[in-house]
Amino acid sequence: KKEEVPKMLAASSHLGAANCTFQMENYVFKKRSESCVIDIKKTWEKLLLAARVIASIENPADVCVLSSRNFGQRAVLKFASHTSSTAIAGRFTPGTFTNQIQAAFKEPRLLVVTDPRADHQAIMESSYINIPVISFSNTDSPTK
Repeated sequence: KKEEVPKMLAASSHLGAANCTFQMENYVFKKRSESCVIDIKKTWEKLLLAARVIASIENPADVCVLSSRNFGQRAVLKFASHTSSTAIAGRFTPGTFTNQIQAAFKEPRLLVVTDPRADHQAIMESSYINIPVISFSNTDSPTK
C-alpha cells in the first residue's frame, strides 16, 4: 500500500470536483474552495474491494466495462484487452442488457462504469436484471 499512495497522489486521484453531493461527503477528506480532497485511505479500501469482486468472476468475459465519456474510453479498452473482459467504449445502446432480440445483447455478471452520470442508462438497465455495478465516481456524482 505504501508504494501505491505516491502513484495515486501523482495521478491527482485525490482531487475531486468543486461541488460535493451529500452521498459523497463520507469520502471527502477536506473541502477547498476550488476542489474537494478525497480520502486516499477510503479510496484504497474501495479499490481493493472492487478488485476482489472483479477477481471473483470466473469468466472474465462476463465483466462488462463501459465508458461513454471520452476520458475513460482508452482506459476501458486497455482494461478489457488486459483482462479479456467485454468493453463498451462510446455510446451505450439502450436495451443492450434487457432486449434479447437486439444483436448487441449482452448478459454480464458485473458492470464497471467510469462515470455514473454519463452512464446512467447502463446502470438503470443493470438494476432491472440485478447486475452489480462498480462505478468510479467524482465528488459531484450521484450514488443513487
